[in-house]
Amino acid sequence: MSGLMRKAAAAIPVFVLMLFSAIVPQQSTVIRAADHSEAPLADEDRPNDIGDVYAFLDPNDNTKVVFAFTVVGFIVPSELANQGEFDAHSRYRIELEETGDAKADRFIDITFSERTARSAPQTATIVLPDGRTFTAPTTPPSLAETSPTPTVTSDGASGASFFAGPVDDPFFFDIPAFNRFVSSVLAGTPDPSQFSRGRDSFAGYDTMGVALRVPASLLRSTDGVVGVSLLAQRQTKRTFKKATGEFVFKGPYSNIDRMGNPAINTALIPYPRKDEYNLASTEDDANGRFANDIVATLTALGTDQTNIGILAGVAVAKGDFLRLSLGAANTGTGGGNNAGAGFPNGRRLGDDTIDTILFFVANQNTLGDNVNANDVPLTDDFPFFGRTQQPRPTGTADDNTRN
Repeated sequence: MSGLMRKAAAAIPVFVLMLFSAIVPQQSTVIRAADHSEAPLADEDRPNDIGDVYAFLDPNDNTKVVFAFTVVGFIVPSELANQGEFDAHSRYRIELEETGDAKADRFIDITFSERTARSAPQTATIVLPDGRTFTAPTTPPSLAETSPTPTVTSDGASGASFFAGPVDDPFFFDIPAFNRFVSSVLAGTPDPSQFSRGRDSFAGYDTMGVALRVPASLLRSTDGVVGVSLLAQRQTKRTFKKATGEFVFKGPYSNIDRMGNPAINTALIPYPRKDEYNLASTEDDANGRFANDIVATLTALGTDQTNIGILAGVAVAKGDFLRLSLGAANTGTGGGNNAGAGFPNGRRLGDDTIDTILFFVANQNTLGDNVNANDVPLTDDFPFFGRTQQPRPTGTADDNTRN
């Protein structure tokens, strides 16, 4: 880690130390990603399998906040036409915590219309936290050699902008190296050389991305900090209509997946309780529902009682929210890259969350996975996602995957 990161670490609040120091898997856990495919129910419901969640100030205009997320991970470019869609029976709910506790105060709801053709856009309906609603077309996938141009819709009444469509997966991480390293730690023989692979497990793959930019004035934070989490939900009462050959979903929405900070459910919660965690709430976190699991994980890793008290105690205090300071200036390319403005202050697309986590896992000693940036350049304007990986031209030898 650089001296700049060490300096920043000294200023990180205690609750942030929890998020990093505790993100270590139990021995029976296989880490797949920040949140991709972390629980059985999410594995079985790809449209509601959250990949990552982001919250940051627009570096081109800090009076606006960007909320972004990905679902449906590991789309092979040649399958974009088939898999590059949003589920019409799901609801993606962005929770906003604006009073400094563990309870969401307001919400942003995003739903999508049925897909009518592979080349036709779907229609997204966005309900803002003040109740205003607008619609926007998605960006359809393409099998051409050139990535499709993102369709961005601006809503004049609210000042919001919206994008939804296939994107390159912005997460970068060497999954096998991390798992092998953790296994060596738990075996009592830590082996940092496992990270010499330096292979990005997400290189070459696409995902479905959503980005919403709103005026910061739309938020009502009492202390200048807003908590952000995402719920991927589905109406669970399903009826099959023989006459039309379709399923009809009714009733209240239920969580399939939820995420605030990267790797919480993936790394801290034992496999038999992962679905339970996703079905729970940030208030359940604060009430200690999963505290014993966090303590057990840390104990198994040899964390001392003092740090268990700090880390586990604070972990449940305010629930699993990203916490974004609306007053920390964000500047730079690719959605922002200046020091001190990114993760753990919210999360930007280019933030190297894995190296930050490893820094604390290694007791603030230098350690990284040698995957330091996304394989596709992030863009400098909203929605900031990198353009999709596309099927390669004839004669291309390398498909860009790094397994």
